[in-house]
Amino acid sequence: MIEAPMMEREEQRTSCANMLAVASGKGGVGKTWLSVTLAQALARGGGRVLLFDGDLGLANVDIQLGLHPSNDLGGVLDGSYELKEAATHHDAGGFDVIAGRSGSGSLANIPAGRLRQLMDDLAALASSYDRVILDLGAGLERTVRDLAAAARTTLVVATDEPTSLTDAYAFIKLAQMQNPKADLRIVINMATSPAEGERTYATLLKACESFLKISPPLAGVIRRDSKVKDAIRHQVPLLVRHPNSQAASDIEALTRRLNGKT
Repeated sequence: MIEAPMMEREEQRTSCANMLAVASGKGGVGKTWLSVTLAQALARGGGRVLLFDGDLGLANVDIQLGLHPSNDLGGVLDGSYELKEAATHHDAGGFDVIAGRSGSGSLANIPAGRLRQLMDDLAALASSYDRVILDLGAGLERTVRDLAAAARTTLVVATDEPTSLTDAYAFIKLAQMQNPKADLRIVINMATSPAEGERTYATLLKACESFLKISPPLAGVIRRDSKVKDAIRHQVPLLVRHPNSQAASDIEALTRRLNGKT
């Protein structure tokens, strides 16, 4: 696995204990679907959950959920309203959503000062929730790294594709450089079986241990399941449309681990 280029260590910011980021380094690995389904699973446990679409510029959480919010993150960033006014409740999932604005490339390149203000506002809003899930954009851009740094824990999603593993490793490296104490955990998605998922994790773990001298734990393996595509196609959360599917079972197991119950 190829080493990612070195970058200068960036200024660290205080993370929120109840904030969980979902990252990937690469698109197409099911990161947004995992964020949506995890938000629903956490909400089913009785907590108040907020899903924040941090994929600035290529937002699609609202599309997966079939939402048409009157307010979104774009309006927050242009000063039309406050962040809390952009929260929309998703009745079927039982959680709140702050949607992005799909196709607005300007959001992906917002000034550093405006991004810091957004993060401060999000941290203040997080106090009203039990859990806040950040669905981060794919890639390694500054906005992605800064948003990830705001979370206490980051789930790094990968599949068995070599490019996915390479990009996941690059994200882990940069996140660990930015914060050596970062709580990074790996989720293997679309695995053909639990055993195959664990083998994929072992490949990524070996690279992290060999080059970075860290051992990010395995948070969970999500099996490939045709019911996932069906739920996305119908814009209905998996745990609503197919609550007894294999992927739903895997998400519930992941949620229990995050809650410290296994």
